[in-house]
Amino acid sequence: MSAPAQRPKVTEREARQVAEAARERDWHRPSFAKELFLGRFRLDLVHPHPLPAAEDVRRGEAFLAVLRDFCETRIDGARIEREARIPDETITGLKEIGALGMKIDPAYGGLGLTQLYYNRALALVGSASPAVGALLSAHQSIGVPQPLKLFGTQEQKDAFLPRLARTDLSAFLLTEPDVGSDPARLATTAVPDGDAYVLDGVKLWTTNGVIADLLVVMARVPASEGHPGGITAFVVEADAPGITVEHRNAFMGLRGLENGVTRFHRVRVPAGNRIGPEGAGLKIALTTLNTGRLSLPAACAGAAKWCLRIAREWSGVREQWGRPVARHEAVGTKISFIAATAFALEAVVDLASQMADEERNDIRIEAALAKLYGSEKAWLIADELVQIRGGRGYETADSLAARGERAVPAEQLLRDLRINRIFEGSTEIMHLLIAREAVDAHLSVAGDLIDPDKTLADKARAGARAGGFYARWLPGLVTGPGQLPGAYGEFGPLAGHLRYIERTSRKLARSTFYAMSRWQGRMELKQAFLGRIVDIGAELFAMSAACVRAELLRTTGERGPEAQQLADAFCHQARLRVEELFTRLWSNTDDLDRRIVDGVLAGRYTWLEEGVVDPSGEAPWIADAAPGPSARENVHRRIP
Repeated sequence: MSAPAQRPKVTEREARQVAEAARERDWHRPSFAKELFLGRFRLDLVHPHPLPAAEDVRRGEAFLAVLRDFCETRIDGARIEREARIPDETITGLKEIGALGMKIDPAYGGLGLTQLYYNRALALVGSASPAVGALLSAHQSIGVPQPLKLFGTQEQKDAFLPRLARTDLSAFLLTEPDVGSDPARLATTAVPDGDAYVLDGVKLWTTNGVIADLLVVMARVPASEGHPGGITAFVVEADAPGITVEHRNAFMGLRGLENGVTRFHRVRVPAGNRIGPEGAGLKIALTTLNTGRLSLPAACAGAAKWCLRIAREWSGVREQWGRPVARHEAVGTKISFIAATAFALEAVVDLASQMADEERNDIRIEAALAKLYGSEKAWLIADELVQIRGGRGYETADSLAARGERAVPAEQLLRDLRINRIFEGSTEIMHLLIAREAVDAHLSVAGDLIDPDKTLADKARAGARAGGFYARWLPGLVTGPGQLPGAYGEFGPLAGHLRYIERTSRKLARSTFYAMSRWQGRMELKQAFLGRIVDIGAELFAMSAACVRAELLRTTGERGPEAQQLADAFCHQARLRVEELFTRLWSNTDDLDRRIVDGVLAGRYTWLEEGVVDPSGEAPWIADAAPGPSARENVHRRIP
């Protein structure tokens, strides 16, 4: 058995190649969002709004009733915040009601909920305690159950899924102290040794890792005879010899999060616990996240609904200058933003979830957009709620209660929601991921033209392909239904917004094409530009979801006029944001910003840092993660 490999040294190009190899290349099913970025508004892919089957509704609503009672009687969110941990009895209770198996097939002891009802359950439990919501999400959205469902063998499903449905918690271990969104530098190794692999390495930010029973671990298998090697996924027993949870991390929010640092030292894992072939680990992780990412916007939608309730109740009773603060326009605009955006966030999550359940569409871009949009907008909503509450918004719930006022945890929600802009793909990474998929059609026909490694013959063939594609595609960006006054008339007062989406989709595609023509191979370096392109697409997707949901509610007689009013307000607000983003595509400070960054890194502005002290202490920026035995106490905690 060879010694563990050192951290791989990779160039920027090699890192990109690893990420590119892991992404799904083929599109076997249509994608509403992909078409939107190409300037084609395929309303038929989302309207009429897909609906769940009657049996799925019955099973889902029955569980939501049980879960609501559990949230109201057995989850003490204030206690979790004070003690910075989820009590054992709460986790045990979740096991008893079957919450660990919400997405696991009943054949293995799970509840078999659809994605739609799973996300509604997460929104509900997250409103009681975001930390409990994160525990359940990490267990089922990215933990062991989902990779096994998609890629596991029948033997693996039979062995692990019954445990995961009722008794065992799981965690997902990819990140390392010096590896985040750049997995090409992954240092944890899995060295083949007979009928097993031997794991060595350190994993950071292991959500659920402190209390998990089963782990999904990503490790690098070195290439050797009979082993193609590469980043590979394994199911690992959390109490296996050689595993040490060295530290339980503490954060500004989600204080009950059981997240830690886990060290593997000569940990033997049976070859039968490998998920998929060697080298498929990143593809498994990314495919799992296609729907797994929907858990975050579900929690964000739930948070937005709670913010609306608090804003409504508080703003109606708090008076300033002789009238409720809600009647002052400065506060009223904030309430309108919260209400309209809460409606849109729920519309986005429900539409994407139902599309995932139907499996008629490829939703990899829709799920990513939902995560990006939900995490950004929910944070803004919570910030506005704190502002509406004023000093009480900044005061802790315990302090409010101690002096006799309603214990509204607005500041806690702001802290809890902040992480959603970072984990399961930061906003910056989501921009790049979505942008890559948005321009995939262009790169598939013309990518060789800008690839420096391609031969002249390759470039000539790419030029021919590109000529044919653009001859068909570009004329379709000139005119469309969005220019016809009567188009989408069945949507009544919302028809104008749908016409705007159609026109703007074509404008977005033209802008992307122009940028690619202008910058060619340098396009990938224009991350600020790409981020704005993605943000425009996200707004258009959210507008589409809001309109389609409002039309569904109108046709079913469920608050149709109110839904149309909320959708109308949201679309008007979104259109202002879209127009600003279009302006900033070409009128911005990107070049100036790059020069300032060069100056900062060169130390030309260190004089600006004078006059303050640095309270952060002395220690390395990144902790040593060299493989070897642990010298720390194991803080892994078993739940009875």
